[in-house]
Amino acid sequence: MKTITTTAELAEACTHFADHPYVTVDTEFLRETTYWPKLCLIQMAGPDDAVLIDPLAEGLDLAPFFALMADTSIVKVFHAGRQDIEIIYHLGNLIPAPMFDSQVAAMVCGFGDSISYDQLVMRLTGARLDKSHRYTDWSRRPLTEKQLTYALADVTHLRDVYHALRANLEEQKRSEWVQEEMEILTSPETYYTEPSRAWKRMKLRIRKPKEFAALKELAAWRESEAQARDVPRNRVLKDEAIFELAIQQPQTQEALSALRSTSKGYERSKSGHDLLQVMQKVAKIPVEDLPDVPKGKTQPEGSGAAVDLMKVLLKLTSERHGVAAKVIATVDDLEKIACDDDADVAALKGWRRELFGQYAIKVKTGEMALRLEGKRVATIECEAPEIPEKKQAAKRRKKPRVSQNGTSQG
Repeated sequence: MKTITTTAELAEACTHFADHPYVTVDTEFLRETTYWPKLCLIQMAGPDDAVLIDPLAEGLDLAPFFALMADTSIVKVFHAGRQDIEIIYHLGNLIPAPMFDSQVAAMVCGFGDSISYDQLVMRLTGARLDKSHRYTDWSRRPLTEKQLTYALADVTHLRDVYHALRANLEEQKRSEWVQEEMEILTSPETYYTEPSRAWKRMKLRIRKPKEFAALKELAAWRESEAQARDVPRNRVLKDEAIFELAIQQPQTQEALSALRSTSKGYERSKSGHDLLQVMQKVAKIPVEDLPDVPKGKTQPEGSGAAVDLMKVLLKLTSERHGVAAKVIATVDDLEKIACDDDADVAALKGWRRELFGQYAIKVKTGEMALRLEGKRVATIECEAPEIPEKKQAAKRRKKPRVSQNGTSQG
């Protein structure tokens, strides 16, 4: 089993793969001590060949690989490929297209939520994969034959999985459904956190505009530092420290050193100096320019019951049509539909509306009911109930009847 270690070998292999309609792709990487994934191995397979690429080999230029990923005449097949694509985006400044993710396709085909690769291979091909090297250190060299065999299986079996899922999608006329899902995987925002938006990753535990302003600035500073230093966010500053800083807002070294979340001497470090500058910047923000604290979700009275009903309908729809529930609608979708029939959510658009959204609104408005038939839930159409306010309006519009003695009657 040969592993590619030179640019010439890689260029030759990529030229060969470029003659085929698709290529299956997987990567092995480490991320425990870095912000960006550290690429350790690339696996690729076409209809008649498969290769391993060692990106840690001295002098190896990955340009031919990135050119292949950018070739729009070739479908790039991944399984749960978000982190693989993130690596390609970070190192090659591109997102592979067109793309096919077998985990997403499997959910559309009725294989459940987020099925693992080995389970999908077993169900579609009957093969059982050896996953004993799942947690191996892929940065160590040399890699053993068993490790290489394990890695290669991730793309060779993916060929059969791809063919089976594509046939299933075409038979059920659901190929376009998967393409809609690919829009998320092909968006650069999926793979890069803009520092100014980093605060959105955190659970808000603050109530004052000044604290929120500090939180946003601190989260942005931490994200920039983590990206520049290529270390995990928590290695720069833990979430708890950000919250304490946002609330206490120290302006001096003495005040910074008094915080529980900072270590001894931190106030004299470069990071401590930078944090004080952030705090001083926040202190200068005029009151009228402070950002509003985002309000938590407030659901109208009764919307919780509507969401519960729609959850039952979602489960029924998922089972009836063989599509994973999380692909059809999220809980956030249901909560928004409960408040607004025209909510801007995926569940009320395209095939999802046809499959589920239109009926979710009917359940909410009482035009459709749920009932048990034996051990199964079923739907029944109902007449739309008249809204009490409309009843009162109709009553007020109704002309009084006049009796024979001239008095009005209601």
